[in-house]
Amino acid sequence: MATRFTIIGGGPAGVQAATHAARLGADVTMVERDLVGGAANLWDCIPSKAMISTGGVMSAARRAQAMGLQPIDPALAFGALHERIDAIQCGLTESFTELLASQGVRLLGGTATMKGPHEVVAEVEGDMIEVEADAVLVSTGSRPRVPDWADVDGERVLTTRQAYPPPELPSHLVVIGSGVTGVEFVHMFSSFGSAVTLIVSRQQVLPQKDPEVAAVLEDNFLKRGVRLLKGARATAIAREADEVVVSCDDGRSARGSHTLLAIGSIPNTDGLGLDAAGVQVDDAGYVPINQHCQSNVPHIYAAGDVSGRLPLASVAFMQGRKVAEHVMGLHTREHRHLDYDKAASAIFTEPEIADVGLAEADAFAIGRKIRVTKVPFAVNARALIDGDPRGFVKIVSDPATGVVLGGSIVGNAAAELISVLALAVTANLKVNDIVESLLVHPALAEALADAAE
Repeated sequence: MATRFTIIGGGPAGVQAATHAARLGADVTMVERDLVGGAANLWDCIPSKAMISTGGVMSAARRAQAMGLQPIDPALAFGALHERIDAIQCGLTESFTELLASQGVRLLGGTATMKGPHEVVAEVEGDMIEVEADAVLVSTGSRPRVPDWADVDGERVLTTRQAYPPPELPSHLVVIGSGVTGVEFVHMFSSFGSAVTLIVSRQQVLPQKDPEVAAVLEDNFLKRGVRLLKGARATAIAREADEVVVSCDDGRSARGSHTLLAIGSIPNTDGLGLDAAGVQVDDAGYVPINQHCQSNVPHIYAAGDVSGRLPLASVAFMQGRKVAEHVMGLHTREHRHLDYDKAASAIFTEPEIADVGLAEADAFAIGRKIRVTKVPFAVNARALIDGDPRGFVKIVSDPATGVVLGGSIVGNAAAELISVLALAVTANLKVNDIVESLLVHPALAEALADAAE
């Protein structure tokens, strides 16, 4: 009899696990309460990048005069933006649903609850459907964190889910939270023409990133007219007619037409009946996992945001693939475990930011000897041709062996260029391997070879 594999949650991890396991011969059932594709594709990552792409075109148009064109001042067609995002979301949902069907995956549209280690009950339109499982994957994602002091109304006080896009274009948006999500919102809405205030609880935006990287982004924000409240932690939000006032712990405040909470997320593990299955969760609600994504109950796995590892769609996809292979016994063959320290990540601001592997500051913190080389895009021919020479490439390597340990890129197409460094880090390539690659000229990628020199 085929392995019965039940997946709770149809996001990136769930879809990848379902299709891969089905191809390997598993009898797969997926339970999804909303739309197949998950929050990353339908409410977070993809819609936000679609909005950022639109804002990027607007920003590029404003720089037209520097490219030898007449000045252009584009205006946002807000209704058309709504239609654009809806079309992308519908297209992705249809694609994922068709993919699952083509692989023979049984899709149940409803909510799932575990009644025991091998029993999953799906409530579908009032009917209770019991599913027996040899293996279970919990991949239910996460939702925006809302503190007690924030009264979210979906009109003026918004979570990230309510801002892709918001009900109306803010005239002045106050963003609370200067992590990855927060700075992307600052970028996109300032590109649209909104005034933006960013409340920064630390002394730099992107507190977990390289200070040099953060400095380039801060400089861009200031040139755009973004107001930065550094060292301020939001403590209250008040509605005053058509405005909102955000109060901070140091006595300062920010007033705008709308405010956006971008202060992290919490896992969707409540109400799943994990206790009935014997699955342990930590104090924050995440399911602790081992290198195979197994919970404390070996045949019950967790992947994506609920696993408490890197909250990246790319990581969730790979976790899903690894879970499918483990369920089907392929882990007994030679394979590569997931190394979360080598995952590439990107921030789609302007300029873009991307990094992978060991960071310079982290190396110094642990006392590891490293070689750091840095090349600005200002000396790159393609960057000058494109009229956007902002940023740099930084490569961290082992001074004794030349092995690439990590790197950061700030600039146009950083999210694409980081793939080269990600491959180098994953495959233990040396800087000389990059130097001796015959790259295109003129190309932004030449900065990688220059930094590796």
